[in-house]
Amino acid sequence: MFIGDFPCIKDSVYKDEGITGTNTKHREGFKRMVADALAGKIDLIVTKSVSRFARNTVDSLTTVRQLKEKGVEIYFEKENIWTLDSKGELLITIMSSLAQEESRSISENCTWGQRKRFADGKVTVPFNRFLGYDRGADGNLVVNPEEAVTIRRIYSMFLQGMSPYGIATRLTADGIKSPGGKEKWNAGAVRSILTNEKYKGDALLQKSYTVDFLTKKKKINEGEIPQYYVEGNHEAIISPEVFELVQQELERRKQSRGRHSGVHLFSGKIRCGQCGEWYGSKTWHSNSKYRRVVWQCNHKYDGDEKCTTAHLTDDDIKGLFVSAVNQLITQKDAIITALTASLDTAFDLTALKAEQAELESEMTVVSDLIQKCIYENAHVALDQVEYQKRYDGLTERFDTAKARYEALDETIRSKQSRRAKIEAFLEALAKAELVDTFDTALWCGLVDFVTVHGKDDVRFTFKNGQEIRA
Repeated sequence: MFIGDFPCIKDSVYKDEGITGTNTKHREGFKRMVADALAGKIDLIVTKSVSRFARNTVDSLTTVRQLKEKGVEIYFEKENIWTLDSKGELLITIMSSLAQEESRSISENCTWGQRKRFADGKVTVPFNRFLGYDRGADGNLVVNPEEAVTIRRIYSMFLQGMSPYGIATRLTADGIKSPGGKEKWNAGAVRSILTNEKYKGDALLQKSYTVDFLTKKKKINEGEIPQYYVEGNHEAIISPEVFELVQQELERRKQSRGRHSGVHLFSGKIRCGQCGEWYGSKTWHSNSKYRRVVWQCNHKYDGDEKCTTAHLTDDDIKGLFVSAVNQLITQKDAIITALTASLDTAFDLTALKAEQAELESEMTVVSDLIQKCIYENAHVALDQVEYQKRYDGLTERFDTAKARYEALDETIRSKQSRRAKIEAFLEALAKAELVDTFDTALWCGLVDFVTVHGKDDVRFTFKNGQEIRA
């Protein structure tokens, strides 16, 4: 009796459903059958064809030789090959190679089809592991309202100061399932959501690719093959402005060298006006009824000269913020008018993009000249000294244009990011009303950092660059 391609031993069934034959790594049924054969439980294995046994020449021959050493024979029905026969191994080598090449051809056809879809701007994602979207009738992304709430919450918590690890812990505690349907979240899953452009309605295609069709090993695409960026492909869950703010905050935290802990709303926001270091939270009298948490300079007691700046409690900071933000709000009309009028001028990208377009044309022309130079040298006898001089001149010209293009690209992205930050600030300020208690949304939306010069000299620097003494 046979189940699939493998025989039964008493009540045992060997089967691998939907598992590729190019690698035995995940073929648990196959490995169990071989183990039983090596243990003396099987004398003969009958299989439909060489391609059903394995589509990897090395795996196929290795397994056949292992079994031959134990006196276990394999019979391939389609090819009429017996492995204990003297010609068996030669025939298996040939047939396994053909099966492997067939798999390569299938893999290359699938890869071509997938890359053609990318080139045509057709977006596809693993919907069963992608939080926030479902597959629509046309195969495109459609917002899942319930899951979109979680996505917006993740972005909100991050902008309120929480770290990816803290967000993952909170989501796990709240019983929300991860994108993979698991009970426990991890920081990597949160970070992936925070950096995925699909949540703002765009799609970057071909972020990774398969290196080897046998091992199925994937690699991050670092320019080896083309990538395609599709703008406005589907409905956004996160506005582009909020998405850009998150990317900027991720970069800021990356460069802050430990400034941001994500433990508290005030982490990485309060600076010592004397030494320039950041304040951290400290617990006083932790084992007594007088226990309290205060904020003080992290380097207050480092070195010979101690900082004399005052410590602050949470209530101190909140009260001072109310004072400073109300001063800002009373000026909001003038601030909004002035900033709005200057935005287009301060962040005008027309000249930069025009220069970038010229450089792109220059690189295309020079690239063609380099290819022509190489072709000519390969087909015509040239003075190699002159050829090398000409080639080096062209490559230097290309590298100069490329370096300038990349510098402009960085400048453009920096300006776009700063504009998004100012626009988000203006939006938050426009909605703000005078407050008499601490408001988390206003703190996150308006404050850049706080500088403590003394107990009665605490200054708030807002995201428009304006400093107000509370």
